[in-house]
Amino acid sequence: MYKIAIVDDEKDILSILQRYLSRDFEIETFENPLEALSAIGNGNYDLVLSDIMMPQIDGIELLKRLRDNDCNVKVIMMTAFDTMDRALAAHKYGATNYIKKPFISLDDVKAKIIEELKH
Repeated sequence: MYKIAIVDDEKDILSILQRYLSRDFEIETFENPLEALSAIGNGNYDLVLSDIMMPQIDGIELLKRLRDNDCNVKVIMMTAFDTMDRALAAHKYGATNYIKKPFISLDDVKAKIIEELKH
């Protein structure tokens, strides 16, 4: 079973995603991106689903730090703010996909995760 880390400062988002995705994946959630950074760097995750806008550090900084530590896990970024600058910054550090919040459907989120895991 694939292991996925979900990083978001919104508890409701974490809860919804965990309930929905745990049928198909092993899910670990992180409300604090700094705790996530440590766990992901030491863990054996197949994919990270991370919000961009968070306190402490944003999702792009999380992604940058993972790459600086030679962590090559696949990363999908989530954001309510669909700006080209953020998408380009996330792509620069190796984010492979982008999901807009609010989600169109949880099935779409799962489909993007499955698509990334197949590559």
